[in-house]
Amino acid sequence: MSLSASELKDLELALADRLYLQVAGWHLYLGDAGLAQTLAIECAARLDAGSGVCARQALEAVQVPIGGGSTRLPLARLVPPGQLRDLEDVIEPFCH
Repeated sequence: MSLSASELKDLELALADRLYLQVAGWHLYLGDAGLAQTLAIECAARLDAGSGVCARQALEAVQVPIGGGSTRLPLARLVPPGQLRDLEDVIEPFCH
């Protein structure tokens, strides 16, 4: 399933201010971290799998550079568990 450019932008905007990564109690929203577009693209590529599978696979696929890029961690390792459900809720309407 593919999204139109405007649908992809809508998904990106929905992710930007709802989802965050958490480090030492600090919340960094994906829009501020520059990761919303990357996650939107990964989600869009997996929408046919359904929201649950799509969310988990997309979070694993997005690699976040840490320490100036010397290390990369999957976004799934940096978001709190409750954010997975939030991601599923955001992408559900896009799973036509």
